[in-house]
Amino acid sequence: MTLLDRYLGWAVFRAFLLVAIGLTALFSLLDFIEQLSLIGYGRYQLRDALSSALLTAPDRLLQIAPIAMLLGSLIGLGGLARYSELTAWRSFGVSEARMMGAVVKLCLPVILGLFLIAQFVVPPAQQKAQREQAAALGDALPGLSNGGFWAQKNGVFLNVQNYTGRHTLRGVEIFAFNPDGTLQSHIRAETARPLPDGEWQLTGVERDAVSNGQIETDHPASLAWRPFLSDKQLQLLAIPPETMPPLALFAYVHELKRQHQEALIYEQSFWNMVAVPVSLIGMVLIAAPFVFGGTQRSGHAGWQTVTGAVIGIGFLLIQEITGYAGLLMAVNPAISALTPPLLLVSLGAWLLARGHNRLQTLFSG
Repeated sequence: MTLLDRYLGWAVFRAFLLVAIGLTALFSLLDFIEQLSLIGYGRYQLRDALSSALLTAPDRLLQIAPIAMLLGSLIGLGGLARYSELTAWRSFGVSEARMMGAVVKLCLPVILGLFLIAQFVVPPAQQKAQREQAAALGDALPGLSNGGFWAQKNGVFLNVQNYTGRHTLRGVEIFAFNPDGTLQSHIRAETARPLPDGEWQLTGVERDAVSNGQIETDHPASLAWRPFLSDKQLQLLAIPPETMPPLALFAYVHELKRQHQEALIYEQSFWNMVAVPVSLIGMVLIAAPFVFGGTQRSGHAGWQTVTGAVIGIGFLLIQEITGYAGLLMAVNPAISALTPPLLLVSLGAWLLARGHNRLQTLFSG
């Protein structure tokens, strides 16, 4: 790594870190204020609201990382431009593309750090937040922390209406089908409790068995059932797809496809994660016209920062809209997730080249 890479990268990284911490703290504060409305339900207290806001903060950091990179680039490079340091680098023959390339190199360790947070920090923090909230609220707001899911293997379909990572699953239904597609049995249970030996202890059971076109119903007090889900898979299914570990999400999508199951929502979440690194690079490139446009030294740096924030928020909104539209129209998730950041990278590269040609003409004239 050259002196230029270290110098520009460190200037942008400091600004990125400050912006990322500030935005994460701001949105966590807003979430904390929202959580205050739950105080009084069940055993939910002030410390529960604070704990929920803190535990979900890492996920917010991942969401605001592209905006933080754009603002960090504007602030870091803008500070250098105001003191003519970028002009000095140009006088030594360093092009704008070379300077922005130094900042793009910064994205690599940032991407690695964000991946580690997404893989090892966000999932357990999200699970802990859901467990604590569900334990404090109890049944006061049963629809608030609904961790319901469907799962299927070898003709057995499992539906859980509520599971938030605790020791009890509620609203459990199990459908077993014959190879010809006819229903073999249907079990409904009010609760299911995983046992140390891997079985589930079902209580409040109603069981329907289909034989020769006849349905026989019984109501055993309890029933032992061997699930096809491991404890780790069960924990992962209890959290939203967008907060699952990237590697586990990729493996789960592959497994769903192998079993010819619908995986569109999980695919969209996975490709949204893949789009983050591309978005970071695009945000760096889109900052170039502002930095080298000559207005940093004319006292308009504040307006450039505001404009950058608007661009960043607008980009995230477009990405959200594209993702939802892709789900509605069943578009390939890779296309709907990667199209906005790739367009952003292309636009940033074009603006950088256009600005370079304009400056070349200005200096040659």
